[in-house]
Amino acid sequence: MSPRTFLPRPSAIPSVRLALRAGGRLLAACVLLAAAGCDYLGLQPISQIEARKDSEGRAIGSACRQAGRALEDCYTFNPHMSKAAIFTGWKEMNDYMLQNSLTEVRPEVAPMLPAGRARANGTSAGAPLASPSGKPPARATVYTTP
Repeated sequence: MSPRTFLPRPSAIPSVRLALRAGGRLLAACVLLAAAGCDYLGLQPISQIEARKDSEGRAIGSACRQAGRALEDCYTFNPHMSKAAIFTGWKEMNDYMLQNSLTEVRPEVAPMLPAGRARANGTSAGAPLASPSGKPPARATVYTTP
């Protein structure tokens, strides 16, 4: 037996390398194409991201106003949102409710405080803000930072 019988044909090695390179390029192209449509990578323009955050803040503010929450409560429950956007949404909903004589819609579920916040009366963070009757307290909630 000669040592050449165990070695692959010389012409087979370049074709395998070419196939691997082509497969790698195809895989890279597929990954880039899939990532181009992904919103989670942050590939959108800054103006589009800011517009989305502003509209989310306005929606949160208007929902807080419709639920009868004080503006400060809304800020406390949503520390990651812009206060200006929350205020704008709250004010727009307030004007709309006054113009159409709408009343507040009280939520059935008591909200949870964000982590790291404590109520002034000593309850722990994460405790629901509900009175013994099951209704959330009216605007008399005072918050302190730890």
